[in-house]
Amino acid sequence: MDRRNFLRMVPLISLSPLEAFSQAGYPDKPIKTISAYAAGGGPDVQLRQVAPYLGEALKQPIIVENKVGAGGVLATQFVAQSAPDGYTLLLGSNIQLIQKIMKPELSINPLSEFIPISNMYSSPTVMVVSNDSPYKKIEDIIAAAKANPGTMNYSSGGIGTSAHIAGATFVALNNLKITHIPLKGSVEIAASLLRGDTQFAFPIAGTGVPLVKGGKLRALAVTSKNRLAQLPDVPTLNEIMKNELTIQESWFGMWAPIKTPAERINILFQGISKALATPALKTAYEDAGNIVTPSQSPQAFASYMNSENKKWAEIIRLTGISAE
Repeated sequence: MDRRNFLRMVPLISLSPLEAFSQAGYPDKPIKTISAYAAGGGPDVQLRQVAPYLGEALKQPIIVENKVGAGGVLATQFVAQSAPDGYTLLLGSNIQLIQKIMKPELSINPLSEFIPISNMYSSPTVMVVSNDSPYKKIEDIIAAAKANPGTMNYSSGGIGTSAHIAGATFVALNNLKITHIPLKGSVEIAASLLRGDTQFAFPIAGTGVPLVKGGKLRALAVTSKNRLAQLPDVPTLNEIMKNELTIQESWFGMWAPIKTPAERINILFQGISKALATPALKTAYEDAGNIVTPSQSPQAFASYMNSENKKWAEIIRLTGISAE
């Protein structure tokens, strides 16, 4: 049999980027993912939950490293300055976009210095109080704040975080005088409420829902468009206040430094898609009040980020939130 006839008998095989990774030589060592959130906080927990599934898909360990500070800016700068080789990634979110909106002078620009790989999940915030709080509904907080202006506090994981913006929106729309107390991370919110340092807060659902289910906190409202399946008796803030500015959901996805090779971005995208399709991971995310939101492509995620940047810029402008 001559070579031409032999080749006609060999079936053509089309490999996906993920299937071809070993041929491309990537990845051939552990991949580091940087979390801008304190260990134990919702986003950090969710990143650590996806890590083993992503590692299985890519056939390499996924290492999670925390770099907390400056509302996510430190982690963002670290990854932006890392080698664009696909071995250092960032858990990116709308929070980094918001930081740039509030501080245009920041040297880092998430929209131009990263390649979006895929969105992973979204999470609303949950308005919570301590379980022994006298406030049973948001109307109680509004009434107390108006009766005693300047005597109440609300906490967040830092300036410009989802909890800060949700709280500031609530305060501004109700014309209240309440002090914002920025903490070092979202994991400190519950302790602040339990000590009585603050009277309410808006942690993201990934942080808040487990604490509500555990009996430490009481949920008064959620900032999602619809009620959460995990808290079906808790109303949305929009149901009560009738203002769409109260509909606020944070999203979290994976970013790589700009100039990371396209073939490596595609391999990572395939790996993330495969990990997010794992039933056990989807259940874990949804049990914590999150919604799994994989992107259709890296390009689709980039387009979504651009539209989100415009939306949050409008929220910041209308509510008057500043970096302080």
